[in-house]
Amino acid sequence: MTPTRQRLLGLLADGSLHSGAKLAAELGISRTAVWKEVAELRSRGIGIASEDRRGYRLERSVELIDERRIRQAALDSGGSLPADLEVLFEVDSTNEFLYAAAAPAPGRPRLVIAELQRAGRGRRGRSWLAPFGSGLTFSIGWTFVDQPADLAALSLAMGVQVVRGLQALGLRAVELKWPNDVVVGPRKLGGLLTQLRLEAGGPAYVVVGLGLNIDLPRTTREAVAATDASPPCDLRELSGGAAPGRNRTAASVATAMLAGLEEFSHSGFAPFAAAWRELDSLADEPVRIVVGERSVEGVARGADPGGALRVEIDGHVERFFSAEVSVRRPLAARGNA
Repeated sequence: MTPTRQRLLGLLADGSLHSGAKLAAELGISRTAVWKEVAELRSRGIGIASEDRRGYRLERSVELIDERRIRQAALDSGGSLPADLEVLFEVDSTNEFLYAAAAPAPGRPRLVIAELQRAGRGRRGRSWLAPFGSGLTFSIGWTFVDQPADLAALSLAMGVQVVRGLQALGLRAVELKWPNDVVVGPRKLGGLLTQLRLEAGGPAYVVVGLGLNIDLPRTTREAVAATDASPPCDLRELSGGAAPGRNRTAASVATAMLAGLEEFSHSGFAPFAAAWRELDSLADEPVRIVVGERSVEGVARGADPGGALRVEIDGHVERFFSAEVSVRRPLAARGNA
């Protein structure tokens, strides 16, 4: 993304109509060049409307991701963010960006936030749809000096911290669906993706990514609903139409997750277990488990200290791990879940 293109987007972000002549003057380029830059932004899926002889405007206003505003929001709430915080305008995947990078030193995490993510991934290789300005996508790179024994439960601990970050913004009714979905009832608000890279006999490097819906367009809602068993929801809906800004949300949730990573590095999952049980949306609910070709039904009985899902099946409890299972409501009880 060129500096000129980013500046153009910043001018259009308010959603107001801007004449081609005024944009050209602001950017120091010709009106034809403005037209070309608008075409490039449109090719990236950014909705820009044009009105003949009047100018251009975004189809709706957008609060652009801004490092300064994120840091200030964190300070205002008494939190802190790492020195290595990077805002990327466009990237395939924040998780893949950090996973391919050198592991940061212990105690020096990296935080990467994307304005536009082209190939975001959810669990089990699914796509994560996040149209421009509609959500929040970021990843944290963290190095554990020693691999925690219960590292498989990290995604559960991070889910707890995401909810705590949202609660700090006054958002309630948010729960967790094992192993890494952030939900409101049967609807999905966000999702976590954790990737691990182990050094032989050395530290463990993890990348924890979060995709969070803030204000999804109707077309995206329909596309997600057509491919996912859980219909989507967003912060705008959850907050009654007045969702907290993207920068403030990023600051609150990232701060909470970073604090959680620090605590997990010292104490593992134990400090998060009670909170996770309170937020467990599947607790004592009938569930359908699919592992490869095997499909069974039972009752969810929470997560064990290692992060495995405990399911009571025909009077005995089996343990399932995130890498080998998907969880669905039984066909008779699923409804919209």
